[in-house]
Amino acid sequence: MMACRYLLFAGCLSIFFVSGIFAQKDKYLYQNKSEPVAQRVADLMGRMTLQEKIDQLRHIHSENYDADGKPDMQKLKEFTKGNSFGCIEGFGLTSEQYVKTIYRIQKYMKDSTRLGIPVIPVLEGLHGTVQDGCTIYPQSIAIASTFHPELAYQMSVNIGKEVNAIGAKQVFAPDLDLARELRWGRVEETYGEDPFLVGEMGLAYVKGLNAERVIPTPKHFVAHGTPTGGLNLSAVAGGLRDLYSLYVPPFAKVIRQAQPLSIMNCYSSYDNEPIAGSKFFLTDLLRTQLGFKGYVYSDWGSIAMLYYFHHTAADASDAALQALTAGLDLEAASSTYENLYALVKSGKLDVRYIDAAVKHVLYAKFKSGLFDDPLPDTTASFKGRIHTVASIKLARRIADESIVLLKNENNLLPLNQSKIKSIAIIGPNADEAEFGDYTWSNTNGNGVTPLAGIQQLVGKNISLNYVKGCDITGLDSSQFATAEEAAKQSDVTIVFAGSRSAALAKRSAPAVSGEGYDLDDLDLPGVQEQLIRAMQRTGKPVIVVLVTGRPFILSWEAKNIPAIAVQWYGGEEEGNAIAAMLFGKTNPSGKLPISFPKSTGNLPVYYNYLPSERGFYRSPGTLEKPGRDYVFAKPVALWPFGYGLSYTKFDFSDFTISKEKVLANDTVSVSIHIKNAGGRDGAEVVQLYVRDLVSSIETPVQALKAFKKVFLKKGEEKIVALQLPISELYLYDKNMRKVVESGDFEIEVGAASNDIRAKGKITVFASQASKDSSLTGTIMNDSMPVHQNEKLPDGRATKRLIKVSGIIRNVQAGVMSGVVVSSKFKGNNAVTNDGGKFIIYAPANDTLIVSKKGYQTKEVPVDNNRVINISISQSSF
Repeated sequence: MMACRYLLFAGCLSIFFVSGIFAQKDKYLYQNKSEPVAQRVADLMGRMTLQEKIDQLRHIHSENYDADGKPDMQKLKEFTKGNSFGCIEGFGLTSEQYVKTIYRIQKYMKDSTRLGIPVIPVLEGLHGTVQDGCTIYPQSIAIASTFHPELAYQMSVNIGKEVNAIGAKQVFAPDLDLARELRWGRVEETYGEDPFLVGEMGLAYVKGLNAERVIPTPKHFVAHGTPTGGLNLSAVAGGLRDLYSLYVPPFAKVIRQAQPLSIMNCYSSYDNEPIAGSKFFLTDLLRTQLGFKGYVYSDWGSIAMLYYFHHTAADASDAALQALTAGLDLEAASSTYENLYALVKSGKLDVRYIDAAVKHVLYAKFKSGLFDDPLPDTTASFKGRIHTVASIKLARRIADESIVLLKNENNLLPLNQSKIKSIAIIGPNADEAEFGDYTWSNTNGNGVTPLAGIQQLVGKNISLNYVKGCDITGLDSSQFATAEEAAKQSDVTIVFAGSRSAALAKRSAPAVSGEGYDLDDLDLPGVQEQLIRAMQRTGKPVIVVLVTGRPFILSWEAKNIPAIAVQWYGGEEEGNAIAAMLFGKTNPSGKLPISFPKSTGNLPVYYNYLPSERGFYRSPGTLEKPGRDYVFAKPVALWPFGYGLSYTKFDFSDFTISKEKVLANDTVSVSIHIKNAGGRDGAEVVQLYVRDLVSSIETPVQALKAFKKVFLKKGEEKIVALQLPISELYLYDKNMRKVVESGDFEIEVGAASNDIRAKGKITVFASQASKDSSLTGTIMNDSMPVHQNEKLPDGRATKRLIKVSGIIRNVQAGVMSGVVVSSKFKGNNAVTNDGGKFIIYAPANDTLIVSKKGYQTKEVPVDNNRVINISISQSSF
């Protein structure tokens, strides 16, 4: 009996074991995480229909599922027709809504679609996760001012942790554009004007997100930061040499060293060729030359712009054909890729282009762990994983290290608390927390204003006399007299001037910086300079703190104000950082990542200019004594790249170069002795520049090739070593060959591009080296009469009137005020308010007509939906 039982048990076990093997064997290969990614992609693609493939190249937007912060799964299913899509966004959702929404939709994609392909949840994260409650770090231009890539890495690791906490997977950052046009509103999003600095900071950021298995999306490929006239989306002028020497290197460094899984194309055209429809840029350059393996995500609406903005496509179908065959894989915020199926069936589009794009998208999904990672846990609180003590501390450190001291005559700063009894705090940015664009908040309650930071630091020991003085914009100077009186009653005056930026998809006060907020003049907006001059006339010491996202003209201030500092938008800890700097609790160590011009007409003023670009006669004059070149001014920057003062003094000595005669494959070590010879602990940025003394084409007078931030206690000394690969001395010659030419190169080391402390020379023996106005917002109220049993113009009987509400945004997710929403049948209308919201009563089977001057009129079926969120595109130009 025992033997029989044993045999029965063994038999059952054997059957169970064998059936388990067959179950495992029957599992699709693409579902097995132990298989190589390439094989999983190939297996999955072999099982997909044409429509399933096309849907991987499309985007789910909030209007496709959102119903007052909750996912309308029926609406989603009707839009997707039961298929999985490429990406999904939820910019208008709160963090709590986002977590729950993404969980439900992702679960549906994995469990209820035919092949269980997950969707990529995307977010903005330029300087913090753009979802409420997350940490707000200093803006990108401030991070660049630290000249400390490790801080960019630590910040992006924390951003990655917060992104994971709320269930997202991809972040639209970093911005690798070069800010060589200062009128452009997006200067603040960049890491400055120099390709080497931009590449180093961008590389650190991408590595941080990679460490958290979050998909980074370097943008905007390529050459977006020098738009004609400074107008966003304007064409960029330039040839292949500028392209390969300036704009491509940051992307090349990031792609080759960090392998990001996504890249975002730019809206603009380069040398008259729109990037969104360019095979040269998106395939030949990006993939063949740079080796990019991920997928190209379209900047919002950029494919449709090919026909209504650039006019290189005849219609939406033609735009889709151009973009896909160029190498643009996934479409966001427009719907031209709906035409791909018909294009294939008509023979106009070879299916291999769809297969290539789908392969890129699926590669990113598998490689990032999206198929294999568990769904976000909506039962556990995500709030303990965002805005942590450590992340706030990091935000403060970045703010501290980003402040740039531009002038400090007679050591007015730092202020001595024991000798000051009263301070006048003046200016439109004194009591404002300016975070910059691409953040989730634009209210003081989520950050520390300069006034609050100073008040917290000095307590009741010093009297603070605050007067706003004027607005950021406008000509109202009625508060000047009150401000002057406050200054006269105080020992010292601090004026907080600068700019205000829009906030992504949020209501904003009038902005003068940020995406789409470009300037024709870089004088301080409004009457801010008049306010500063009025404070100077009181005879009291004046300190100007510029809180801004871009440089402004401070030529008068440079001559007449004893102390000037710039705090690029400093994140939620901005006010505390400024206060600590003013009173010497911290020592400023920031350096300018972008040069300050003397006037708007002085543009461009980037430091790495060509020898022939700053005049020939070398005899500039003044208004009193005119000269040549610029008759009344010198064609140089007011404060150049790399510049920044400290409260202490750093001495440089003992400069050495490891080799003076080198080959193209060598690396030279450059070292210098640095000593903190002042009375305070501090940090200096040791900067290495190179100049090609004689070359076959014009090359810049300086080019940054290495830097290192060094922290020294007072009296401390260190030897700083910097590595210079000779391969970095390449140029593109007359035949557009990438070569390191033989000849002499000057090596410069110093504290700024205009503060060189030591020079040397190397000789290279080389050969070729291995690119409308707005209407007042109104909302129809809840007392609209309801009529039953009426008929539509085509004779169909109406259903009952229902209350329909929603939010209208543009293709860049900005809320749209002044948009008219009309009922096609009833004829009544509503106009969106400042938050983009409308409420209208319409038959349940009616059609809404959405219109605004300068935008395409759109018809949207009601279909018994009570919440309809809509996006609209600009009209053809």
